[in-house]
Amino acid sequence: MTPQSLTTGIYVQVPFCQTKCTYCNFHTGVFSPKLYSPYVDAVVTEINRTPASSPSALPVDTIYVGGGTPSLLAPGALAKIITAIREHFAAAQTLEVTLEADPETITAAKSDAWRQAGVNRISLGVQSFNDAELKAAGRMHRAKDVATAAERLRQSGFTNISADLIAGMPHQTPATWQRSLEELRTLRPEHISIYLMEIDAESHLGAEVLSGGARYSAKEIPTDDAMADSYEHAREFLAGAGYQHYEISNWALPGFRSRHNLKYWRRDPYLGFGAGAHSFDGQRRWSNVHDPNSYVAAIQHQGQLHDQDDVLTPQQALDEELFLGLRQLEGIEIAEIESRYKTNLRPRLAPLEAQGLLESANGRTKLAPARLTISNEVFTELLST
Repeated sequence: MTPQSLTTGIYVQVPFCQTKCTYCNFHTGVFSPKLYSPYVDAVVTEINRTPASSPSALPVDTIYVGGGTPSLLAPGALAKIITAIREHFAAAQTLEVTLEADPETITAAKSDAWRQAGVNRISLGVQSFNDAELKAAGRMHRAKDVATAAERLRQSGFTNISADLIAGMPHQTPATWQRSLEELRTLRPEHISIYLMEIDAESHLGAEVLSGGARYSAKEIPTDDAMADSYEHAREFLAGAGYQHYEISNWALPGFRSRHNLKYWRRDPYLGFGAGAHSFDGQRRWSNVHDPNSYVAAIQHQGQLHDQDDVLTPQQALDEELFLGLRQLEGIEIAEIESRYKTNLRPRLAPLEAQGLLESANGRTKLAPARLTISNEVFTELLST
């Protein structure tokens, strides 16, 4: 936790989905709606049991309800969670409340109810504006649903909408990628996230690719070079549309950076509630059990709730400062970190600068702009020195 941190964020995990996307490696899935109500009650109970000690003693200035697909919950259930947070924690004067929502789940009634519950930011799961790509990935919505959802949100008074795309969806071509970017520019969300497709053995698609199979359109994934080209094209396109690139995967119009996600990259404190949710108080990280049924049982019977609880060593904290800080395009202030950790970083940074992977100027070090698509490789080399 940086010395300047005077507030905390709260993350609420809602692990329920309508279907499991082929590329998803999160601890989410399709569960019976009968679990929704007990799960919400368990989250509220966990919130109310949280002791008034750091970091929960700090005023809360961001709430992020993610998943999964939180928009599957009834608006009243979401309002119940947000109300519990407001009643149990001290709220800062300005509160950013984000809800992740899939386009096909958004109705005018839901959108209005979310606003009434205090939600003032929507993270819209778009991924692509090409129906063939969406279908191959197992997404439920189609391109036309995105515009309908955005219009409903605007009519309800939402003035802070984030939308995301994935570079490297199966069947994606330079032409379909360009069309997705143009459609996104037309919608003009205040915030945009662009992710590179990850090939992970924990996802259906990733496992198929790694085994050399053809299911889930595994043979139709663009090459790594094509994905990198799409990312670089998006950087140029979004800059021309007035978006500021402030983190490897994130762009925003002026004044609309994600305040909650910035806490992660700046190592500010945050509390997580729900199955699989993570928390951090500046020195310690802990997480809840991932299975929602096990989570509900642990809450109801006051059983073992955490499946991880670690106090960071000074070296681990320093490593986090480096790779999380370098995700931000403005980079990190070397002298401040060296002073805080009583260390000399030049031996670690100089070789990477010599390779053109990092750049330093005016006391700050950042990823070289041309190396953003291989950031994970850069971080691996940095942490191995």
